[in-house]
Amino acid sequence: MKLTILGGGGFRVPLVYRALLGDRAEGRIAHVTLHDVDAARLGVITRVLAEQAAGAADAPVVAATTDLDEALRGADFVFSAIRVGGLAGRAADERVALAQGVLGQETVGAGGVAYGLRTVPVAVAIAHRVAELAPDAWVINFTNPAGLVTEAMSRVLGDRVVGICDSPVGLGRRVARALDVADPAGAEIDYVGLNHLGWLRGLRVAGRDELPRLLADTEALGSFEEGRLFGAEWLRSLGAVPNEYLHYYYFNREAVRAYQGAGPTRGAFLRDQQAGFYAAGTRPGASALAAWRRTLADREATYMAASREAAGAGGRDRNEPESGGYEKVALALMRAIARDERTTLVLNVRNRTTLPVLDEDAVIEVPCSVDAGGPRPVPVDPLPYHAVGLVTAVKAVEREVLAAADSGSRATAVKAFALHPLVDSVSVARRLLDAYTGAHPGLAYLAKH
Repeated sequence: MKLTILGGGGFRVPLVYRALLGDRAEGRIAHVTLHDVDAARLGVITRVLAEQAAGAADAPVVAATTDLDEALRGADFVFSAIRVGGLAGRAADERVALAQGVLGQETVGAGGVAYGLRTVPVAVAIAHRVAELAPDAWVINFTNPAGLVTEAMSRVLGDRVVGICDSPVGLGRRVARALDVADPAGAEIDYVGLNHLGWLRGLRVAGRDELPRLLADTEALGSFEEGRLFGAEWLRSLGAVPNEYLHYYYFNREAVRAYQGAGPTRGAFLRDQQAGFYAAGTRPGASALAAWRRTLADREATYMAASREAAGAGGRDRNEPESGGYEKVALALMRAIARDERTTLVLNVRNRTTLPVLDEDAVIEVPCSVDAGGPRPVPVDPLPYHAVGLVTAVKAVEREVLAAADSGSRATAVKAFALHPLVDSVSVARRLLDAYTGAHPGLAYLAKH
């Protein structure tokens, strides 16, 4: 089996390769092709993977190329983890939004709209190349904004593109641990929404929903990340545990103030941190793998630091279960499809009839049954009205981003910004688009009409 990783020079690629090294079952991935537009970054990541493979029997063979068509030919799976504009683009997204007094996070609010506007045209072009050169391949999308990009690619590839995110499974594990569940992996989670906009509404163990027990226990709610972010009182009011990204919606003013006072934004921090890593990875005689591990530990420790500060939640608990590992979600998805190993995973897929408030082609994030035929969303209970409002509003924004990317219409791009719940002014939306088009050459396609 051949896996092609688009964005193969990206910092997280060694996580994927580490997961592949641990897979010894028949039919595993034997060949990995890394593709990136940056040859220098490809070289560093190739060095890291070579060190990871040292001493491992039958490690997947790694090749690297800057030629997209070469990378796609013969692929069974295509993992999309590109970052259009790089981390410098993310830093600009954050800076422009904060200057207008709104959130600039890369998948939420103005920053997510800007990122989507410059990413969708590239992702759609890639989808057309996949359809031409690897029509039988399954595309696993982790490119942010993951739900939006998956929906854009699905217009070309249909159900053969699946979006993944590690947030829901990580949330499920943390809730299970707070409840002292003996086998967290065996717990069934009721999770529904859009990418980075979902709610865990139940956690069933042996057929019994244990979430009400958690919501009644203030001490247990304070024992994990989301409990500290949102607070016991708000979680009881919702009757659910939101994805951590909903902190930006429920505590928006506090989050914006925290980001404005935090010094370098997250994107600027990662830009500078990773520049140091890639420079270290080229030094003769130095271990690229050791440099990567040090950088990864620092990256994880500072994740969502501004939100934790705004909530008074303290530092990240290094003893908490890992986020869930998007690489493990990807591996589980590939195994289920390639080996017909039936499993249930929370994925970004086309709605079909799962949520009646959205149309069939809207990409949502829900538990899916997966086998050789791919993922199929499982039935879920309807969304409560407060969730319907957020989900439909954000889906409307995503549709305007797709329309703007297709038409090149500036007016439609302004509409995408203005309709977002975290951008509360048409005038601000216009200023945002002007500033973003000035910062990103890749938005030049948005004509002045």
